[in-house]
Amino acid sequence: MTAMESPTFVRFQLGAQLRRVREEASVTAEQAADVIEVSASTLRRIEAGRVGIKAPALNALLDRYGVTDAELRDTLLSMAKTGKQRGWWAKYGDLPSSYRQYIGLESAAEEVQNFETLVVPGLLQTADYARAMTSEDAFEPSPEAVERRVAVRMQRQELIAAGKLRLVAVLDEAVLHRQIGGPAIMADQLTALLDASKRWNVSVQVIPFREGAYASMLTSFHILNFADGPGVVYIEGLTGDLYAEGEDVRRCTVGSAAPIGDSFSHAA
Repeated sequence: MTAMESPTFVRFQLGAQLRRVREEASVTAEQAADVIEVSASTLRRIEAGRVGIKAPALNALLDRYGVTDAELRDTLLSMAKTGKQRGWWAKYGDLPSSYRQYIGLESAAEEVQNFETLVVPGLLQTADYARAMTSEDAFEPSPEAVERRVAVRMQRQELIAAGKLRLVAVLDEAVLHRQIGGPAIMADQLTALLDASKRWNVSVQVIPFREGAYASMLTSFHILNFADGPGVVYIEGLTGDLYAEGEDVRRCTVGSAAPIGDSFSHAA
């Protein structure tokens, strides 16, 4: 699946375009929301790519923003249509909307750079490690919800197994020492990391404790790079998630690049 075939990526890009033309037209989110008779929070969710928009509402917004370029309007309408399609993750039921959006973007990416200070990246977790992690979620998911999340995480990893996604995982050494799930689960997880590091499309690097303080040490983030569009930074938080573009992508790329220790296979 290319980026422009992914409904989530297309919806994300459509939202960014709508935000851009609204700001260029000096229209506030509240004013735009009134045009299509929704709340300002819903309008912002559309611009964040979290929800889609139907053609009549899109046309109304473009009229309000003074967009007369026929080619641009046709492109945005086509994007709105593509954005209404369902991804493979829909079969897993009521996943958090922020997680669904991330999975959709990840599925369309050609490379993910994952910088982690505390836990093993989801694309490299074993099922038992993922289960132990998800069970401790602050929202206290049911056992059934935990198993759905684990199943989704395992299916996400098929992108790696099939060679459809390149992964650069940069880990603080603390990730290797934190006993998530107990010693047996951690032993299996570390073995899985070693095995993954041997794949052509996976790079696992560790920042050792001896390096002391370094840039970005207080934040974990993902940089998603696409063949058909600009990169995006994703930062997951307990109270909400953040997507950033442009200069923030460059800053995070630089911040996660140094200091890098040995590759995981050597460090282990």
